[in-house]
Amino acid sequence: MAGNKRIVGPKASGKGWQNVNPAGGTTSHQTQENAVKQAGKELRQTGGGERLVQGRDGQIRAKDTIPPAKDPRRSRG
Repeated sequence: MAGNKRIVGPKASGKGWQNVNPAGGTTSHQTQENAVKQAGKELRQTGGGERLVQGRDGQIRAKDTIPPAKDPRRSRG
């Protein structure tokens, strides 16, 4: 499962959002919400992994582990 990841961020054109699979493939969405939901769905279907959500400024706003993947380290919270 190592490396299963999706990155949600704004499209370079500034119109809409994209869900990027670093291993290859990108999907486009009109809203960030739709892109985040699709990233979670794809990760669950492929055995879980990590979802990163970027804001319009490119900064990471959220980082989630999607089941059935496990956090890489023990963490509280």
